Amino acid sequence: MKKVFLFLSLILLCAFSLFIGVKNITLEGILNGDTQSLQIFLVSRVPRLISILVAGIGMSICGLIMQQISRNKFVSPTTGATIDSAQLGMLIAIIIFPHAGLMEKTIISFITAIIGTVIFMTFLKNIKIKNSVFVPLVGIMFGNIIGSITTFLGYKFDLLQSINAWTQGNFSMVLKGNYELLYLSIPLIILTVFYANKFTVAGMGEDFSKNLGLNYEKIVTVGIVIVSLVTVSVVVTVGSIPFIGLIVPNLISLYKGDNMKGSLFYTGLFGAIFVLICDIIGRVVIYPYELPIGVTIGVIGSVIFLYIVIRRNLRGE
Repeated sequence: MKKVFLFLSLILLCAFSLFIGVKNITLEGILNGDTQSLQIFLVSRVPRLISILVAGIGMSICGLIMQQISRNKFVSPTTGATIDSAQLGMLIAIIIFPHAGLMEKTIISFITAIIGTVIFMTFLKNIKIKNSVFVPLVGIMFGNIIGSITTFLGYKFDLLQSINAWTQGNFSMVLKGNYELLYLSIPLIILTVFYANKFTVAGMGEDFSKNLGLNYEKIVTVGIVIVSLVTVSVVVTVGSIPFIGLIVPNLISLYKGDNMKGSLFYTGLFGAIFVLICDIIGRVVIYPYELPIGVTIGVIGSVIFLYIVIRRNLRGE
């Protein structure tokens, strides 16, 4: 019943999203072959909806993977320096290869995202205090160091406007022809389904995993690659979207537990719904103007995150 409710909610929100915008288009106009309405629908509204769904699903599942392999509920691409490292890679690509295409920038960003995430996982492995709050604080501090380097390079090479575009997620610029990189997330999400049980075992610890015959290092590496690739595809296409990978897996785990195989579907579905709701709010709250998705998710996500932290403290987790 819950699954059916989530599906119906997603369908209704998708239909609502397709017909919200400065230009008023109707289903009747599209069916009657109105050229302008049809062009806006296919060039802007449909690509935007697809990018919202793929980004929401991808970032939510990335958060779930990172929480499993790090064994910490407050670790995500945001608190694990993955997003900050991807942003630094984009800036380096522009500085070194100013005429490089999107794919070249994506490759460099992917490399820096993997390096940053691996360094964070190395910190995680070597610190003695494994407190659920202390670990993400280390990630946030490390991410801020990377962010400071990015800002310094932005000042030095006069690229601060480009940096602002990546640090503030925004779907308003998504059009046909500039969002297709997000399709890279789809096979990675499918790969996650096949590795879900292995990620769950890896989340029980290195020694436990090896006793069961699991190649722990390989599984962690696969997880880092998936997280880095999906994060980079989102950052390059729509910018940084905070909190999704942090709060969505935590909310789902309250009802579905920590078995990744059982919660993976609900995490992706609810992630898409959550991003879609935040996007719709940003488009109607100051209509006909629009708030970036990073702002709406930042406000709503911070409230939900505080609820999760307080709830865990009250339960003594």
